[in-house]
Amino acid sequence: MGAAARKQTPRQSLATWSTPAERADPVELLLEQAETRLTNLVPIRHGRMSGSPFAYYRGSAVVMAADLASQPNTGLIVQLCGDAHIANFGLFASPERTVLFDLNDFDETHPGPFEWDVKRLATSAVLTARSNGWRTPVQRALATVCAQSYREAMREFSTMSTLDVWYSRLDVSDIGRLAASLPPEVVLARVERSIAGARRRTNLQAMGKLTTVVDGQRQFVDDPPLLVRVGAEQAELLGTDAMQAYRATLVSDRAALLDHFHVVDVARKVVGVGSVGTRCYVLLMQGVDGTDPLVLQFKEATASVLEPHTAPSEYDNHGARVVAGQRLMQAASDIFIGWTAAKDAHGVTHDTYVRQLRDMKFSPDLSALGVEGVELLLRAAGWTLARAHARSGDRLAIAAYLGRSARFDEAITTWSMSYADQTEADHSAMVHAIHMARLPAITGV
Repeated sequence: MGAAARKQTPRQSLATWSTPAERADPVELLLEQAETRLTNLVPIRHGRMSGSPFAYYRGSAVVMAADLASQPNTGLIVQLCGDAHIANFGLFASPERTVLFDLNDFDETHPGPFEWDVKRLATSAVLTARSNGWRTPVQRALATVCAQSYREAMREFSTMSTLDVWYSRLDVSDIGRLAASLPPEVVLARVERSIAGARRRTNLQAMGKLTTVVDGQRQFVDDPPLLVRVGAEQAELLGTDAMQAYRATLVSDRAALLDHFHVVDVARKVVGVGSVGTRCYVLLMQGVDGTDPLVLQFKEATASVLEPHTAPSEYDNHGARVVAGQRLMQAASDIFIGWTAAKDAHGVTHDTYVRQLRDMKFSPDLSALGVEGVELLLRAAGWTLARAHARSGDRLAIAAYLGRSARFDEAITTWSMSYADQTEADHSAMVHAIHMARLPAITGV
């Protein structure tokens, strides 16, 4: 299969980004997305995206999905992340409280050609380098790191048993083995700082940062428009029916664990860049007393941006799609991850997935890492992406397609440099659309 795919779509054919003759207007695609989002939050989304080409890239997965679909593809299908840029990799705690490195965003997960995720990761590497003012040779080198790490890891996974692939995970203390070019003391220092940062991000930390005590009752702190407590009628969005439906999607022991908590307060929260405008709520829950918190995030799930260009989702609820994709791709998943369908104040039902707001979830500051730090992060991301794809796709066929030479690496590098240029042009077009009042935007929020 790998040899046949290589014959049909030679590796060098993946190098050319050719703008489609009838390419969709990126601004129009963003306007179409805005139609299903909360109107008062859409300007915040556009304002955040306008900040830089990389910020635009983070929020424009819908644009890249259409562009990827217009290009030759291998036909080697895996469960895609759909938004595998560098900022969507990071640390989180496994159920055993081990700090792992993995993908952490699955809103767009959907089956598709494996190289789509690799191209999105490599292009994000180029844009990160440009944001930091690094020259062309560094940009190319970092893109190559993504592809090379992915290729070498996939070949490694092709030699392993199915169960060994499934049990593979990247404990952050093992990241050093991916960084042969860095001094061990440098790797150790950076890993230890990352672990310390992750361990600080817990439910207790979230409670301390987002809540206060009023008349003896803990509640969320109003910080409009980013965090807004909702009234009793709007809290019905997460009422008994929705909570029971969510509980039914949990493994039985975790459902029993959830029963130890009760809801104390509910607020609407603005999160991320691309997700701004979707319906996202946080629930403050309490166990034994006020020092025993659980903060859950209920986040709207819409159709994947990949779906119009591939095959329809097999799931009736897009929250179920997100959860299934996450469980398939991640080495270990949040014990409270599940899904439901919830009604808003207007009686409209929205697909929703649920997870903890913070459970040692941590992503490093890309502007503060330096070239060596970003390279280390990308090596880990390439390995992780290959592991995720090896769990769902035909790892032998993909490894055979990739081969032992650097041809795939070179093709992905060339493509990502060209697509980074396209992204910068699209970002400029977006900024112009904002200036012309075609796109509503609020900056600095």
